[in-house]
Amino acid sequence: MHMKLYGIGASQGIAVGPVKIVRELPPVERESVAEGQIPVQKERVAQAFDRARRELEQLERRIRPELKEMIAAQMMILDDPELAEEIEANLAEGKQAEWAVEDAVRSIAGAIADLEDPYLKERAADVHDLGKRILAALMNRSAPGIHVTEPVILAAKDLTPSDTAGLDPSLVLGFATELGGPTSHSAIMARTIGIPALVGVKDLLSSLRDGDTAAIDAEAGELLVNPAGEVRLSYENKAAERRRMIQEQRKSKDLPAVTADGRRVELAANIGSVKDAAAALEWGAEGVGLFRTEFLYMEKHALPDENEQFRAYEQVVRQLAPRPVIFRTLDIGGDKGLPYLQLPPEENPFLGYRALRFCLDRPELFKTQLRAMLRASTGGKARIMFPMVATVGEWRRAKAYLEEAAAELGFAELPEAGIMIEIPAAAVMARAFADEADFFSIGSNDLIQYTMAADRGNKAVSYLYRHLEPAVLRLIAGVIEAAHEAGKWVGMCGEMAGDPEAIPLLLGLGLDEFSMSAASLPKAREIIRSLSYEECRRLAESALKCRSIEEVRQLYRL
Repeated sequence: MHMKLYGIGASQGIAVGPVKIVRELPPVERESVAEGQIPVQKERVAQAFDRARRELEQLERRIRPELKEMIAAQMMILDDPELAEEIEANLAEGKQAEWAVEDAVRSIAGAIADLEDPYLKERAADVHDLGKRILAALMNRSAPGIHVTEPVILAAKDLTPSDTAGLDPSLVLGFATELGGPTSHSAIMARTIGIPALVGVKDLLSSLRDGDTAAIDAEAGELLVNPAGEVRLSYENKAAERRRMIQEQRKSKDLPAVTADGRRVELAANIGSVKDAAAALEWGAEGVGLFRTEFLYMEKHALPDENEQFRAYEQVVRQLAPRPVIFRTLDIGGDKGLPYLQLPPEENPFLGYRALRFCLDRPELFKTQLRAMLRASTGGKARIMFPMVATVGEWRRAKAYLEEAAAELGFAELPEAGIMIEIPAAAVMARAFADEADFFSIGSNDLIQYTMAADRGNKAVSYLYRHLEPAVLRLIAGVIEAAHEAGKWVGMCGEMAGDPEAIPLLLGLGLDEFSMSAASLPKAREIIRSLSYEECRRLAESALKCRSIEEVRQLYRL
């Protein structure tokens, strides 16, 4: 039966192959037990916890290094007294062990899923994942995991760390899930190893059977079930061409990002954790243009201390050395929250108490992070940048705290310190900032939404949130010009930096560093090496005279 399903492209590409459905555990029997049986149920839970711990320890020894942090997170949940107390309370009510565990897992995961922060919402999957492992032990079922011996496309309700940890990525052509979003584990895993993936595919499992043929086009957000002969052949040819292209691109990962007429720029990666550093190098990153340090905070149930942060930062700096690593200081607020800080709710958090505004208000928390970054900087080449800077006064206060942190450590020299240009006020005042900051990094995601007054997550106003809007291009041009006049360099770490349509314009405007998701680097390198800087400069000059995005796009067709 032929049909087409739709989802969200979490990792770009095309794949065709036989379907393997990832089965879930059978439903839990909700049975009560007599009071005298409660100790027996407690012992069953204790044994299941022991088996889960042994499995995780064994898994940790044989999985890829970048997934070990996920296993460590599950070990933390296993030791979390909140989980044990919730299960204990359910057992005391006379619930059978399986019922007690399932209810506890749902309760804790549900509380996390109710949070507004999308990244933390996805972390509820880690709790469910561990719960599945404990339930498998209680039911005497095999441990979670996917075992494949031939190339397949996986279809699942969702894919958890345990499902994918021991997986051979060479046998997974692509996958699709009913649940999940762009920041879910499955999406991150797909981008890390560079395979096509769709998430949020409605009616996926009810539309597929093992052995069906599926064709995934992640860019179009489509999955074709049992496509007809000619259609299938077309997808297979596209998939083969993409694999060939990626192999060719990876061969050139160490080539410099230099235009045909000699203009050299830097290609860097955006990362969110220690495990992302290996993937960045694998895809040919010349450095890290953005380390989102808030993810280290989000993975914890309390603020990470200075040594914990230092160990994570130092690991990345040493792994990338002698390449540069830019640490962004804690950027919470907006769509990213930390429940354990109990920040007050806001009607408009994107314009509220977030990022540097919060850090300046919490100097000890701020300086703890700055000290960890400074200590890590001795292991290689580190830079520090402050997000959400609106005024020169904020920059000076942030720099003063950095100097205080350095003095406390006895450091005589500071690493380069810069700011993110993501608020239009900072872009307008770029000349003043350029006299004092060491570098700029343009955060295009926020800069566009603030300039156009268009929420980047709101489909109703998506026609306004576009990279090539003339107003946005003019702000970017002014920032780059101001920095260069002061002898400073400018990077970009928003999604626009990896947009093939935007790269020629950014190159022509004089952008010095392009930072993007690691898997986008090969394509960006290929584009840059095929371009003439002089032609791009003329294109940019013409684009700055345009009055609409349609006029900008028309320039590409001339």
